[in-house]
Amino acid sequence: MPLAALAVDAGLAGSRSEARRLAQGGGLRLNDVAEADGQRDVTLADLNPDGVIKLAAGKKKIVLVRPV
Repeated sequence: MPLAALAVDAGLAGSRSEARRLAQGGGLRLNDVAEADGQRDVTLADLNPDGVIKLAAGKKKIVLVRPV
C-alpha cells in the first residue's frame, strides 16, 4: 500500500496529495524515520517487533497501524 494512502486511511492527512506534500517536506515519518517519498510502498517488512507500524505526521499526530 502506498505511504500516502496509508496516511489518509489513518487520518493523518485529508488527501493523498496532501500526504505526498507532507512527506516531501519531511513531516511524514514511518517507524521514526522521515520518508520523503509518498509513493513508497509500505509492506509487512516495515512491521516492528510488536507487529505494528508507527506512522507520524509532525510531532503530535501519531498512529499505530496493525495489519489484519
